[in-house]
Amino acid sequence: MSKVLIVSDSHGLTHELGVIKERHRKETELMIHCGDSQLMADHHAMSEFVTVRGNCDFDTRFPLDTVEEVGGRKIFVTHGHNHSVKTSLMNLNYRAQELQADLVCFGHSHVLGAELMNGILFLNPGSIRLPRERFEKTYVIVELRKEVVKLTVYEVNGKKLDALSREFVLPQK
Repeated sequence: MSKVLIVSDSHGLTHELGVIKERHRKETELMIHCGDSQLMADHHAMSEFVTVRGNCDFDTRFPLDTVEEVGGRKIFVTHGHNHSVKTSLMNLNYRAQELQADLVCFGHSHVLGAELMNGILFLNPGSIRLPRERFEKTYVIVELRKEVVKLTVYEVNGKKLDALSREFVLPQK
């Protein structure tokens, strides 16, 4: 089993990113930031995060997207603005299929959500600064098991939101 922390749309927050990293550093194999940190790549708050560039990020050292492999699963990370995620996941779905991704992590809309489509899990951790459609400022941790992905949702203060946590069955590789 592998655990991955996923955060997005922190829009200038630094202290909160540090607290989240410290809280989960020992239990996770990978920490992902899905963009719109509005920080420079070498800012201490961004250390340890695999980070992509969002529409509000101006440091070109962040890639527009990246692919990571953890626990035998391929994770496609993008902010989402270049895939029009506010209107549809279709463009993101096509790209994920091209990459043979198992999990897609994205942000941009600030809306917490997870959806299984064509055997691919699409995951938006919401925003730890400016959430939309919910009051809670959220991030997530996923546990990657053989065929199950367990999604645990946290508020920025570390409180688990058990009512929002779910499990998804992914196809075997």
